[in-house]
Amino acid sequence: MTLNIGHRGFSGLYPENTMLSFQKALEAGVDGFEFDTHLTKDGEIVVIHDEKIDRTTNGTGFVKDYTYEELKQFDASSVFAGQYGFNYIPTLREYFELTKGMDLMTNIELKNSIIWYDGMEEKVIAMIREYGVEEQIVLSSFNHYSIMKCKKLAPELKCGFLDSSWLVNPGEYTKSRGVECYHPSFRSLDEATVAEVHSHGIEINTWTVNETEDIQRMFDLGVHSVITNFPDRVNAVKQGR
Repeated sequence: MTLNIGHRGFSGLYPENTMLSFQKALEAGVDGFEFDTHLTKDGEIVVIHDEKIDRTTNGTGFVKDYTYEELKQFDASSVFAGQYGFNYIPTLREYFELTKGMDLMTNIELKNSIIWYDGMEEKVIAMIREYGVEEQIVLSSFNHYSIMKCKKLAPELKCGFLDSSWLVNPGEYTKSRGVECYHPSFRSLDEATVAEVHSHGIEINTWTVNETEDIQRMFDLGVHSVITNFPDRVNAVKQGR
C-alpha cells in the first residue's frame, strides 16, 4: 500500500515545517513526514525549507547567520500569518519528541545543495541514533555527494536520491551507488520508468502530489509513497472517496 507522507507537515492548510503543521498532519492520519534541515550559526539542526528565512517568516537573512534563540523570535507562519497565531521554526529534536514512539516514516531532506553545512550529516545521524529510529528514517538530498557521505557514515540508514531532471535509467543509477530510494517529481514518472526503478529493487518516494487525479495515478503506478501538501486528499483516494 502506497504511503501518505506529509510534505513539510500538512502544508496545504497550515504553516509549513512548523509543529502545528506536523500535529495537524498527524490528526489527518499521515504515514509519515518529509521535511528539510539546515544548521544555525550555533550548530542547531532546524526544520525549514529555504536557506533564507524571508519567504517563510517575518524576518530576513540566512539561517546560518542566526543562532537558534535568535531564529525562534521570528514567526514562521508564512502565507498563513495571522490565522494560527505565532509559529516558530522548530528543531529536529522537537520533531523527534513529538513523534516519539509512533510508527512513522520520516524522510529528512538534507539541505546541503546551495550552502554546504559542514558536519550536518554527522549531527543528523547522531540524533537519529540517539532516538533509536534508524529503521523509520530515509535521508534524502538533491546533493548526491551528501547522500554518499551519509551511506559511508551510516550504511544501515535508508537513503534516497532526490531528482528533478528526468534521469535516464534512474533505478540503475541509484542501485549502482548502494542507495535504496529514488525521489523524483511525480511528473517524470510513467509505467516504463517505474518498472525500470522497481526492477533494481529501488523504492520510489515521489513529490509533490496534490491533485486527486495525480494521487490516483501514483497509486496505480505502485510507488512506495506520495509526498503531499494535502494528506487528507491522499487518504480520500485510499478510501475510494
